[in-house]
Amino acid sequence: MKYAIVPVTPFQQNCSVLKCEATNKVAIVDPGGDLENILAALEQIGGTPEKILVTHAHLDHIGAVADLAERLSLPIEGPHRDDQFWIDMLPQQAQMMGFAPSRPFTPDRWLEGGDSVTVGETRFEVRHCPGHTPGHVVFYQPEAKLVVVGDVLFNGSIGRTDFPKGDHDTLIQAIKNQLLTLDDDVSFIPGHGPMSTIGHERSHNPFVSGKHG
Repeated sequence: MKYAIVPVTPFQQNCSVLKCEATNKVAIVDPGGDLENILAALEQIGGTPEKILVTHAHLDHIGAVADLAERLSLPIEGPHRDDQFWIDMLPQQAQMMGFAPSRPFTPDRWLEGGDSVTVGETRFEVRHCPGHTPGHVVFYQPEAKLVVVGDVLFNGSIGRTDFPKGDHDTLIQAIKNQLLTLDDDVSFIPGHGPMSTIGHERSHNPFVSGKHG
């Protein structure tokens, strides 16, 4: 499996492009905006776009979902149904944040913890990680030792929990139960900022290493 990261929106959200090397099928994870930049990246990466995957429904992660799905006739998978209210609020989110107008959408498939999603022949485990939003999911590929974590975990930090229906304790438990159970050498693509590994965060992240309150 190959992947590329395309920072989009003024929030520099990491839109991820995942490519199955056996089939050249491609998934776009969290196309938050800057649609033309994403399309240019797809052209450069090559392959056949197969679907859109969504970790959670904050504006900077889903702002271009409806337009990209329409432009390339792609199905949308994710997030968990508990983020429906954020999708419904998409026009208001865009207005409040000063973003370009953005349209709500209905996923072709809502995801639950324990589900799997495929990109070509590559299978990802779906893990439900609420706390940043109630319907946040992450996508784990065991053979590639890669997990796309959205805004659950960052290099040296964790997701914010001061948004509607966010909860700090819930987020910490999700990280411990769904991410820190992975091997140290598993790399992750966060929703913002540089990549890291589970082992590095286990040892150094003050929010989950036991070195912070």
